[in-house]
Amino acid sequence: MNTVWIVDDDRSIRWVLEKALGREDIPHRSFSSANEALSALEIEPVPPKVLISDIRMPGESGLGLLKRVKTLHPQLPVIIMTAYSDLESAVSAFQGGAFEYLPKPFDVDQAVALVQRAIAQSSHQKGASESTALAPEILGQAPAMQEVFRAIGRLAQSHATVLINGESGTGKELVARALHRHSPRADAPFIAINTAAIPRDLLESELFGHERGAFTGAAAQRRGRFEQADGGTLFLDEIGDMPAELQTRLLRVLSDNHFYRVGGQQPIRANVRVIAATHQNLEDRVRQGLFREDLFHRLNVIRLRLPPMRERREDIPLLVGHFLQKSAQDLGVAPKRVSDAAIKYLQALPFPGNVRQLENLCHWLTVMAPGQVVEIADLPPDMKAQPDREAPISWADGLALEADRLIATSPGEVFDRLTRDFERTLIRRALGATGGRRIEAAQLLGIGRNTITRKIQELGMDEERPAAPPT
Repeated sequence: MNTVWIVDDDRSIRWVLEKALGREDIPHRSFSSANEALSALEIEPVPPKVLISDIRMPGESGLGLLKRVKTLHPQLPVIIMTAYSDLESAVSAFQGGAFEYLPKPFDVDQAVALVQRAIAQSSHQKGASESTALAPEILGQAPAMQEVFRAIGRLAQSHATVLINGESGTGKELVARALHRHSPRADAPFIAINTAAIPRDLLESELFGHERGAFTGAAAQRRGRFEQADGGTLFLDEIGDMPAELQTRLLRVLSDNHFYRVGGQQPIRANVRVIAATHQNLEDRVRQGLFREDLFHRLNVIRLRLPPMRERREDIPLLVGHFLQKSAQDLGVAPKRVSDAAIKYLQALPFPGNVRQLENLCHWLTVMAPGQVVEIADLPPDMKAQPDREAPISWADGLALEADRLIATSPGEVFDRLTRDFERTLIRRALGATGGRRIEAAQLLGIGRNTITRKIQELGMDEERPAAPPT
């Protein structure tokens, strides 16, 4: 009996998974196309325990395979993997009944652990639904964004309250709209309100509406945002700044699904899914007495954290290309391209305004950059005036950038090359600090003297003169 079936047109991916599964004594079988796997599935008396499939392949796609498999064997766990990491793929995979979504490149050990979990836990999956070919509304290949995509996919059939945390400009409303669009309420209204942008005196009426004559100037009855969002989703942005008295009213709505218009006597039922967002730490606000603890727990049913740009620098080339294309379409001009040197420069900047700041920059470049290829010199003056940003702001960021470069240029050599560079740098600095005395250098590094001697030989450092000690 074949325990795991691997479906991918990339022979190297099949080989890696075959070797990894073989080391764990997990029986497996490989196919180069979805059609080949489907043919085998129809004639095999016993289906596999787990199926791993790529999405984009010649002929039938992985999502098409997922749909057919779920029709024939609803309880068969299917792991979908793809190098094209976007929200639509993740949501389509989960809506189609996928057990898990695995973006490439993946860690082999994690992939094997996922397969073992799928074997041990064969959960019932819902039938697949064909995805709509729409442009991805959220872009991102960084691991932190993949977690966001997974969460949206898992919440696709849910009505649960969601709390979104993220710095300004990370795309909280975009995620809220995606949650609504991929929910059972997609055909009902999505109403967004920034609770920090509306004066305190007007916010209650804005949320709950008012009756005629309820206060000076209330010449007619007005439906509030909760009524407007009936059957759909209400997005409350910057919830952390909501006044205390309105926090109490919101808690009551979330508790019993009823509210009163300002000046009203009749309760109104609210069939509304609430998605809240804030850039603040609500736990700290609760401790400071600025936010109700019971309301916090009502909102904090499902929490999503959106990563800032500094945690997803590898997404900058993708986002820059997208925003330049969008700005060019809006202005009716040819899209511009950013040079590799300028991209690396941008990846080293802090971007406190996050994705919104990057989008504004791309619009500025579309209008102001003189040529079709944007160089560092073409960037806005305030960005070029920043202190030395040629190197990333931390060694970990630098390591991430170098790893990305080697993955693209030297696949199969990345771990060995970076490990050797890392060890060589540590030993050089320690020897420089001790004037070349190996035993003391080993003590500084916290390794044995035999280890440092062996490493020096392995790394070919015997003939090197120690660097000058740091001043």
